[in-house]
Amino acid sequence: MKKKIARVFMASTIFAGMLAGCGAAKDSSGGSNSDTIKLGVNLELSGNVASYGESMAKGVQMAVDEINKNGGVDGKKFDVIKVDNKSEAAEATNGIIKLTSQDKVNAVIGAATSGNTVAQAQIANDTKTVLLAPGGTSPSVTVDDKGKVREFVFRTSFIDPFQGTVAANFALDTLKVKDAAIFADNSSDYAKGLSDAFKETFEAAGAKVVAEEAYVAKDTDFRATLTRIKAKNPSFIFIPGYYEEVGLIVKQARELGIDVPLVGADGWDSPKLVDLAGAEALNNTYLINHYSSEDPDEKVQKFVTAFKEKNNDEAPNAFNALGYDTVYFLADAIERAGSTDSSKIQAELAKTKDLSLVTGVLSIDENHHPIKTATILEYKDGKQVFNTKVNP
Repeated sequence: MKKKIARVFMASTIFAGMLAGCGAAKDSSGGSNSDTIKLGVNLELSGNVASYGESMAKGVQMAVDEINKNGGVDGKKFDVIKVDNKSEAAEATNGIIKLTSQDKVNAVIGAATSGNTVAQAQIANDTKTVLLAPGGTSPSVTVDDKGKVREFVFRTSFIDPFQGTVAANFALDTLKVKDAAIFADNSSDYAKGLSDAFKETFEAAGAKVVAEEAYVAKDTDFRATLTRIKAKNPSFIFIPGYYEEVGLIVKQARELGIDVPLVGADGWDSPKLVDLAGAEALNNTYLINHYSSEDPDEKVQKFVTAFKEKNNDEAPNAFNALGYDTVYFLADAIERAGSTDSSKIQAELAKTKDLSLVTGVLSIDENHHPIKTATILEYKDGKQVFNTKVNP
């Protein structure tokens, strides 16, 4: 895995040098004077996390349609150019190379996952093209491994440490548990970040982690590990991971007689989770998420109603909402900049404060991380039910 990432990084470094001049030319000419805003969308439209990318793409398109119908941003309408990164980092890099060098977009939205966003970050910076991550929750999306902020990269979602902390406090304060097990995907930086934050917060409160176990993406049989966890008799299990594995973990845990509360994060949020786990098995499970379609907030309900009208009464999930919000986050910055020049958009994105969106009121900090609320959802008979909101 490390070798593969290294190859992707080396390839992006070579291409970034070749493309830097192209990005600068685009910023100074076509952007501001064009009648359209060229918006690249680089999402997981196929592959193992296609459910996320497809959901975000729906939200993006809905926002674009609304804005264009109302005359665009300063009279300029969005022209969307989509690429499918196939849920692979190398393809995400190829996608942004195409979008910046051939299509000469003004901004890029994507990817759904942190790894596929990081794979685009260097190209975005070197070509001075704004890159907006709707769902990349790892801190590394906007801050590199040397602690330097990636100047042209922003996100709409909160970060992993915040989710892990919220999960720990929910376990302590609401579920009133004093011990827990952690079962995490050790092939994912996403899961590692959540696990570390959960453990640190949970143990700092005097509670105990009685078991820590791991799995790898694409595993399908978790019974042996779950049996070891069951032997430790935890009162609660934290399972940070993506829906493909989590659905099977929940199903197999219940089959083994593990009936304690199970809690995860936004990686659980897919309609396919219920198909994989079964509605009954998901009872007494919770997830930390970006929003709930049942939130009574007026802005949320307006979005839910409009989305249902366009999608055969289907309730929008968090990834629909994040895709939608990301377009409005960008549009707000373009309007304030009075330009589609990427450098000017970047400056306004960094200044964003108290922007009211569907997934919460958003302000951007010095690391390009959003400061916003989290939502806790509970599964009841296969349906997500709004539980509460948590402030940052």
